Amino acid sequence: MGWLANREKRSFVIQLGLALMLMAVSYIIVQNVRDNLAVVGIRVDFGFLSGEAGFDVNESLIAYSASDSYARVLLVGFLNTLELSILCIVGSTLIGVVMGIIRAGNNWLGSRLALAYVELFRNLPKLLILLAVFVVMVNRLPIVRQAWNILDGIYISNRAFYFPTLIWDDRIIFVLVGLVFWFFAAIFWGRYVHCRQDITGQRLPVAWPVIGSFLIVLLLISSLFDIPYQFSVPVFKGFDFSGGGRLSVQFVALAITLSIYHGGQITELVRGGIQSVSRSQIEAANALGLKSGQITRLVILPQALRMIIPPMGNQYLNLIKNTSIALAIGYSDLVSVMSTSINQTFRPIELMSITMMTYLAISLLVTAFLNWFNARTRIVEN
Repeated sequence: MGWLANREKRSFVIQLGLALMLMAVSYIIVQNVRDNLAVVGIRVDFGFLSGEAGFDVNESLIAYSASDSYARVLLVGFLNTLELSILCIVGSTLIGVVMGIIRAGNNWLGSRLALAYVELFRNLPKLLILLAVFVVMVNRLPIVRQAWNILDGIYISNRAFYFPTLIWDDRIIFVLVGLVFWFFAAIFWGRYVHCRQDITGQRLPVAWPVIGSFLIVLLLISSLFDIPYQFSVPVFKGFDFSGGGRLSVQFVALAITLSIYHGGQITELVRGGIQSVSRSQIEAANALGLKSGQITRLVILPQALRMIIPPMGNQYLNLIKNTSIALAIGYSDLVSVMSTSINQTFRPIELMSITMMTYLAISLLVTAFLNWFNARTRIVEN
């Protein structure tokens, strides 16, 4: 029993025992469900996924029609959920970081306005915010025939937001390949500048070389392969616009709601992270002659980031799960198409299992990325 004295071995044995216990309990639950379903003549079967779905969706990133299979409509719902999650994560992060900096700043008016924003949206149910935003957009935006024309090609109505899209050409693949190489080259350049600064104390510019090389790569490849950049512009025909791309009012309302709701949560995380930085660090930066913007960017935020990232992951996971409120306004996310499919197929066990595993997979990927990023930014004590 020497392993009891070794902390690592003891911890491994305990975790292994708990994992085996969890697997055993899960197996018992699954078998119990299967036996109970068998008694009433119901068998768990995923063969229905190849059958015709028979219903439409209001928005899809891939080609879809009512004659497609249930598997494809679930894929449509998954992609819609993923698109909404990514956009809301970016939006809430930008809002949270900006409002968090203002909230922790010395400007009295800005700090109070940020506080009012946080207290308002943190204490209102997100579903209520969603319904308010959706009702305002539907009632206040013009009908399709009278859609607002912005920048000669972007139209806004109470049905959807319409915008020009790039027409795909096979030669565009060369641009994408070139941009992939540019991306890795930009990462290498940033690391080289960082290492050189550690050795010599001199810092080379990063932003301008990266932006300049991006434009050079884009123009060089476009001219070498004579790539035509043609756009499909929305044109009003009949009762709706044709051509270009569109974002439904439901999608825009969801993106606004989840961004501002979780932006309020992230604001407090950023404020707490900024206030955790020692005051002596700011005083030292002032003594070196750094401006306020440089102090925030070079001194405060890099140190606050280590405090912000762990709880930020919880907000991202909550945001991904909160996309399920899309059901309230009829946006075709994963939960919405799952609900419709259950009503048509009477396969709740199978469809709920697929949905649960999908959300679990997305959450685990986000968690893995944040854990990796947290490990990269943490301070290693020697």
